[in-house]
Amino acid sequence: MIVLWIILIVLFVFVIFFRMMIKGFKNPERKHEKTPGDENIDYEEIHIKTGNNSSLYGWWIFKKKEYPTIILVHGWGRNVERMMPYIVKLNQQRFNLLAFDSRNHGNSDKEKHSTMKKFAEDISAAVDFIYSRNNFAKPEIGVVGLSIGGAAAIYASAHDKRIKSIITVGAFANPVEVMKLQVSKRRIPYFPMGWLLMNYLQLILGFKFEDIAPENHIANSNAKILLIHGREDVTTPLSNAKRLEMRSNHYRVELWAIPGKGHSNCHLADGFWERTISFFTRSLN
Repeated sequence: MIVLWIILIVLFVFVIFFRMMIKGFKNPERKHEKTPGDENIDYEEIHIKTGNNSSLYGWWIFKKKEYPTIILVHGWGRNVERMMPYIVKLNQQRFNLLAFDSRNHGNSDKEKHSTMKKFAEDISAAVDFIYSRNNFAKPEIGVVGLSIGGAAAIYASAHDKRIKSIITVGAFANPVEVMKLQVSKRRIPYFPMGWLLMNYLQLILGFKFEDIAPENHIANSNAKILLIHGREDVTTPLSNAKRLEMRSNHYRVELWAIPGKGHSNCHLADGFWERTISFFTRSLN
């Protein structure tokens, strides 16, 4: 009887710990505090419908139908405000801009789980929005994606040929390795807890992480891609960018590894904006 009670207590503690671990991997929910208006930039608040009829909140900064449009995609747990440095700098150039909150982020609709695949679907929904505007005949579209937003942009471009150009900052090559790293940082043993978590998530999400890994799709992308990565990135190590470059069509992809920068501060590097603007000017007609 005592042995049975011990087993039940151990199982109870295991279940509680497992549920806490799942909750710990849920994205934080933050809403923006600043808008382009605070920088004296004219913008329109928009709502974009996704394939499953959810609504994405976004900012539409339109100038001319002759200009290419750049979609701006934040990272995990962030929102449109994270893209304000890009909005300020790119708005000074001949680009239209569209920034949005991915599902389960900011002011966009909530769903049960947020994933890289949903980020990618949201990017394609943003492309649909641009194409739906009567201002354009056939718009040239680029994407800036930070972290998971960059990984999603690669995946989206492999399935949506309307995306012509991409800049990623700190994108991962495979979600499995990122999750393993995060489990390790939390001092959680991969076997059995991390392994169970990964397989549980794949079961409820209905797909394998390996099947959506950007490194397995980048070769199918027709977009020109600039992979920007901080050499000191400990969230998504530089090896991710090198693997993406290795698995790509090399004539379409270039890698810029920035010394002294990490996961979230590459845009502060000398020459960052000049290279970003030059890349989009060259890759978008």
